Amino acid sequence: MPQPTAAAPQHRAVVLGAGIGGLTAAVALHRRGWTVTVLERAADLAPVGAGIGLAPNALRALDVLGLGDRVRALAAWQGDGGMRTPDGRWLARTDARAAAARFGDPLVLLHRATLVEILASALPAGTVRTAAPAALAHPGDPRTPARITTPDGTLEAELAVAADGIRSAARTVLFPGHPGPRYSGCTTWRLVVPAPARPFAPHETWGAGRLWGTQPLKDGRIYAYAMAAAPAGAHAPDDERAELLRLFGDWHHPVPEILAAADPARVLRHDVHHLVDPLPAHHRGRTVLLGDAAHAMMPSLGQGGNQAVEDAVVLAHHARVPAAFDPDRDLAAYTADRLPRTTALVRKAARTGALTLVTARPAVALRDALVRTVSRLGPGFVLRGFDGIADWRPPAAPDPDPARVS
Repeated sequence: MPQPTAAAPQHRAVVLGAGIGGLTAAVALHRRGWTVTVLERAADLAPVGAGIGLAPNALRALDVLGLGDRVRALAAWQGDGGMRTPDGRWLARTDARAAAARFGDPLVLLHRATLVEILASALPAGTVRTAAPAALAHPGDPRTPARITTPDGTLEAELAVAADGIRSAARTVLFPGHPGPRYSGCTTWRLVVPAPARPFAPHETWGAGRLWGTQPLKDGRIYAYAMAAAPAGAHAPDDERAELLRLFGDWHHPVPEILAAADPARVLRHDVHHLVDPLPAHHRGRTVLLGDAAHAMMPSLGQGGNQAVEDAVVLAHHARVPAAFDPDRDLAAYTADRLPRTTALVRKAARTGALTLVTARPAVALRDALVRTVSRLGPGFVLRGFDGIADWRPPAAPDPDPARVS
């Protein structure tokens, strides 16, 4: 029997979803002095996923939470890498040192489980409640709290954070007339395997309507990902490893070796949807949308998780010390900071994805020639495409320790 609605504890924030964005928001708000509860539908925090790349913009956001150096210590890419063709020819060379020099930090590839562990360890015991499905019943307003329903009753919160993913039910509550995410025309696969015996340079390989990436993790394993044009909802007639072998099995080293080592049961496949129609705002009342719930994008820039981390830190910056929280002012400021940036990145990711997945032979040849031409001008020209993305900086100095927040 559900319990009666209880009065909300002062300065309570409730986060819907314990993914990367939700946990980062919980840490950021906790450091601001909020009492935080995270509600996660799944039975545990074991993440659905494989690897994630944290770019310099996300690392600087994590610095605000005192976690940036823990992630930097996991950087595995130290040398050369770049873009290749399926037969192994290099289209463009990049260098980890050049990227760090331009943007102030490396790109860190790590397993999502590792990042979840780092974030969860920064929260007080009991903050995250698993096996706790929840729904936003009312977004709240300046005079009344947001209401979240759970199987055990109703929670009230001065601030509700909807980090409930691309199929966000909370987004529908806030903006019922919005069309929601659209299918991008492509599907992705992700897998983690032991390193092959023969060494290789980290790379992303572009073919006709297909893409493959192979990147090392700090623990010695390899994170691989693939993308291909496909009808929505399609699945392999046998298993997804077999589908990858059909699509990529004759590509250059180490792709065949990676696929030979893959466990078919651990190959993840997901269709890619994105919010190409921007929301009118990232908040309503006392509720904010964060991460994929607010701005799902194609993975072609590698910025989906990074933008969720940015969202979390910017939200905590505007949410202020709880005693000074003004939802109208502070959440409008959050939208003003995040909506233009993420809308631009959703569109840029869509354009880059379309370029990656061209299929006509003349278009592929032209694309590859352009990439080669740009790469001859030096690594700075290749990296210039991430200006305004990887060089982002958070809007505040590191927060004080929560024990000293008044």
